[in-house]
Amino acid sequence: MTSDFLDHQAQTTPHPLAMEVSHAEGCYVYDTNNKAYLDFVAGVSACSLGHRHPKVVKAIKDQLDKYLHVMVYGEYIQEPAVQLTKLLAQHLPKSLDCTYLVNSGTEAIEGALKLARRATGRSQIIAAHHAYHGNTTGAMSVMGYEERKRAFRPLMPDVNFITYNNKEDLNQITPKTAAVILETIQGGAGFIEPLDNYLTKVRTRCDEVGALLILDEIQPGIGRTGKLFGFEHYNCIPDILVTGKGLGGGMPIGAFTSSKAMMHTLQDFPKLGHITTFGGHPVIAAAALATVKEVTESDLMAEALEKEQLFRKHLKHPLITEIRGRGLMLAAITPSAEIANQLILKAQNRGLILFWLLFESKAIRLTPPLTITKDEIVEGCQVIVSILDEISL
Repeated sequence: MTSDFLDHQAQTTPHPLAMEVSHAEGCYVYDTNNKAYLDFVAGVSACSLGHRHPKVVKAIKDQLDKYLHVMVYGEYIQEPAVQLTKLLAQHLPKSLDCTYLVNSGTEAIEGALKLARRATGRSQIIAAHHAYHGNTTGAMSVMGYEERKRAFRPLMPDVNFITYNNKEDLNQITPKTAAVILETIQGGAGFIEPLDNYLTKVRTRCDEVGALLILDEIQPGIGRTGKLFGFEHYNCIPDILVTGKGLGGGMPIGAFTSSKAMMHTLQDFPKLGHITTFGGHPVIAAAALATVKEVTESDLMAEALEKEQLFRKHLKHPLITEIRGRGLMLAAITPSAEIANQLILKAQNRGLILFWLLFESKAIRLTPPLTITKDEIVEGCQVIVSILDEISL
């Protein structure tokens, strides 16, 4: 199987981890030798309720017995998609009452950028250095990391960059700006939180010049930070909200949400302003609906903040210089990329799944399922500390 994987499936790096997966359940992934791996990554924040959560699996099976894809997005009334968008509206501010369901986070970013330009009649987009919003052409255009973009230029024009958490740069937001797009918590950069009411100041500046604010909640959304959406921590409501990853409970999904009046601009002049065949797929929407219900009706969000403190308590080590983030969106920072690499690779050999961040090479991703138990957190932390003890010898 490994040779077929390497020969026929397109790879993203020269050295994939290449674990051959047999099955997964709860907070564990099993290889074909039936070795169990405690998952501290959750499919890169996507498996918010762990692997094969019973309520998600039931929702998928129930929908399979009814219908699969029947018509392109937005034409037929399909209950799972309607109920999902209604539930999201019930948990969001009144100005965010209309959701467009798509297939991935990066497609949701594309839709949000189009919506902002269409609604304002402006073209300029302001993004942040070290930002990551996906890898399609528009999303890559607002990625703040030239090393990853250079090979694919030219990209979308009229995009300028500011430094996250730098209030002086906010003067670059002008009446020419259609939208400012920011991650609520910068992910690839190392789980950087907004400081000193930064997002509130961005919101104020956007209001002053008539620009829209797009917040990318693809990673911090759906309970990961202890709130349903990360922006709830920072006194800032966006004009357009983007989510994905954990929304699907392990199924592929993306969404962008705005006011009904703003979203209406994609309906006409021209019609089909954004169109997707499989967006809002009934099986995936059913899985997402079950996921959001479980996150909002359980204690998982409050427990995420308690579990954060467990990580901080049990990951005290000279080779962990800092733990960034909030809730179960955490990154342990090590002194060097070499130490981070050793830790991630040795941990897999010992039955613990860790992973890298995109741009911060010294970081270790700690984004387990929200359903992880306190005992599992302590167990995984003990593995990390024992490996770091060996590295420091």
